Amino acid sequence: MENTETRMHAWHIEEREYRRQQDRRGRRFAFPRLTPARTALVVIDMVPFFVDANPYARGIAPNIQQLADRLRTAGGTVAWVVPARTERTPVGDEFHGPDAAEMFRNSGGTGPLPGRLWPGFVTGPDDIFVEKSAPSAFFPGRCLLPDLLQERGIDTVLITGTVTQVCCESSARDAFTRGYRVVMVADANATGQDQDHNATLATIYRSFGDVRPTTEVLDLIDAARVTTVNIPDLGRGEHLAG
Repeated sequence: MENTETRMHAWHIEEREYRRQQDRRGRRFAFPRLTPARTALVVIDMVPFFVDANPYARGIAPNIQQLADRLRTAGGTVAWVVPARTERTPVGDEFHGPDAAEMFRNSGGTGPLPGRLWPGFVTGPDDIFVEKSAPSAFFPGRCLLPDLLQERGIDTVLITGTVTQVCCESSARDAFTRGYRVVMVADANATGQDQDHNATLATIYRSFGDVRPTTEVLDLIDAARVTTVNIPDLGRGEHLAG
């Protein structure tokens, strides 16, 4: 019988870390605003291999979908990243063991990329679909994502997906190294245990980017959207950036 249980991590950042950043830069969050057209939601490894086995991954799926829908509507980019089928290596076999190495090598599935996502998602015609052949989607030479984001003028990435402390953390670290404004969405990343999830959130917040819940990221998107205002001397409504 199919397992449909869902869970959410009990995530937190310690107050002392918030105070540390407040003292250093004068504000709790590094990036209090974003521009939707220059922002990408990066969804890491939400494929059946990982999602079906993990109730926490199933739990974050609605948050990811809500973020994707809202950002897409606001003119932003949604990028779906799946594992590539890589070659077997002696080091991989030695580290994982041959059977597990073969299992992970095939974790992303085969066929067209959109069809390899966990089937609960609704994607858009302008979404990006890419493979990565390393834990990080931003490691040089292992994924086309940075090049595709550059073409769209992206400077901010919202990191979501699974597994929090492996591919999601690796992607967040490398994105920061490459000069992106990084926001890890606390309740749109998932792993197997709260303690592992929270350790990564603490690391990212302290050294690599902001950590925000879905509701706050949605508020940032909404606050940045184009609004309609009336300009009296023109006698008609004009669209200006809010």
